[in-house]
Amino acid sequence: MPQGTIVKVAGPLIVAEGMADCRMYDVVRVSRHRLVGEIIELRGDKASIQVYEETAGLGPGEPVESTGAPLSAELGPGLIESIFDGIQRPLNVIRDLAGERITRGIEVPSLNREKKWVFEPRVIPGDRVQQGSIIGIVQESAVVEHRIMVPKGISGRVKDIRHGAFTITETVCEVEDDNGQIHSVSMMQKWPVRRGRPYAEKLAPVTPMVTGQRVIDTFFPIAQGGVAAVPGPFGSGKTVVQHQLAKWAEADIIVYVGCGERGNEMTDVLREFPELHDPRTGESLMKRTVLIANTSDMPVAAREASIYTGITIAEYFRDMGYRVAIMADSTSRWAEALREMSGRLEEMPGEEGYPAYLASRIAEFYERAGSVRCLSDRERYGAISAIGAVSPPGGDISEPVSQATLRIVKVFWGLSASLAYKRHFPAIDWLQSYSLYLDRLAPWFSDNVSPEWMEMRSQAMRVLQEEAELNEIVQLVGIDALSWKDRLTLEVARSIREDYLHQNAFDDVDTYTSLDKQFAMMRMILMYYEKGKAALDAGANLSAVIGLPVRERIGRAKYIPEDRLSEFENIESDLLSETAALMEQGGER
Repeated sequence: MPQGTIVKVAGPLIVAEGMADCRMYDVVRVSRHRLVGEIIELRGDKASIQVYEETAGLGPGEPVESTGAPLSAELGPGLIESIFDGIQRPLNVIRDLAGERITRGIEVPSLNREKKWVFEPRVIPGDRVQQGSIIGIVQESAVVEHRIMVPKGISGRVKDIRHGAFTITETVCEVEDDNGQIHSVSMMQKWPVRRGRPYAEKLAPVTPMVTGQRVIDTFFPIAQGGVAAVPGPFGSGKTVVQHQLAKWAEADIIVYVGCGERGNEMTDVLREFPELHDPRTGESLMKRTVLIANTSDMPVAAREASIYTGITIAEYFRDMGYRVAIMADSTSRWAEALREMSGRLEEMPGEEGYPAYLASRIAEFYERAGSVRCLSDRERYGAISAIGAVSPPGGDISEPVSQATLRIVKVFWGLSASLAYKRHFPAIDWLQSYSLYLDRLAPWFSDNVSPEWMEMRSQAMRVLQEEAELNEIVQLVGIDALSWKDRLTLEVARSIREDYLHQNAFDDVDTYTSLDKQFAMMRMILMYYEKGKAALDAGANLSAVIGLPVRERIGRAKYIPEDRLSEFENIESDLLSETAALMEQGGER
């Protein structure tokens, strides 16, 4: 392998000479400690290398050895329930070997080479297979069936297929290509993390990823295979939103990337996920989760790699035909890592010191999401939905990372510090946020929930927008200047905010709301609005309309369990009878 010599050390960046035979993005081993690094720039025979470990104590003259291969993820049984660092080193294995801190230069395989998995064939000798064909399955966890696929560059007829318990490196299948050459296939494959995995066809998003969070599903839905950003200042609930999505969203596999976040936040994730009861399966949420932890005190270069490692693992499960949700928390810390490495490379800085290629790098990540038809099987579909948290300094979303992200994503869930301070969670600001998937998803909502869904959503949004306008008038001249109908609008807007949009993540019933229940809740609130206006037109008093006994039941409807949705009909019946009585009294006056 090519070997060079260190001539410069600048934090996580080192420069080595004698590297003319190397290629961009090759992985290298640095110094006698054999630290992991990656070539990010080549000039003549000099290579700039970002080192994924602490470089303290390194100096000129130490050796650098190239592995001749790019940074790659190991893909196979053993991914689910694992906790990796940014370059896919298993943290629990490292802790058993070296203690609480990662020892420099430690070499541990990403996946366990000793454990045996029970392989069940899905093909027989003589079957024709190609890249992406499923040759067998492994029951990886109680809820995940790991589908073993033919790796890249292999196609032909199955010569031999085995059944039984094997390690991930043992041969389970032999494929004979058209030239008569025999290829051995194991349960593990490697894939360069910076290169997207291939698929047959990318599909338009037409199905929502139902999350059970009312403000998201009703007002700002995300599609299966969609991309969303969650920008917000410190303490506005970005991590809680991502936890709720991980727990409740319609996804088969969760990949959670803690990218440069505080250690205590990542500790919460590592403690909570194994304890979280997964409502979809009845098991622990970890049984379908892969965690990548790269906290803010870990080497900055590995932070940059963690996003690519996460999306590569997500693509692997997508190719099996699974719906995958990847949570990146947070892409701002990732962008800061790019800025630091760019500065050390002495590149021309862009806005606020970020590299000029910031926007294209962010786009590269989000573009690897999507809903696809998988290779080799026309009936196998998979999807990756990417949700990235953005942490703009001071909550200012005009900064470069937020703006570059908003140009790419189609869903913007803008978190508001003022809503969070008022204890309104999820603190998603309905006047700032948007979803560009609405028009594409409208037919699905009409067919699967109700033809009235989109009209009701529009009506509720109009009420919230009118509230913002009316509040400006109230602040100027007082509430007495408003008509009774305007004051009723304010009351209904408050009901939408407090009884519908506010959702308690820690209440067993309120934490998740099905689309049918969301529709029933919204219809009931808007029915009160229409009947209230009719009662005012008939001469009823505003205080009587606001003080209807049924209002309390409307406010507590969010706590009606999913198996008792018939209670909504009783509330609506009482609402109609009480407003009808008001209209009669008003008419008599």
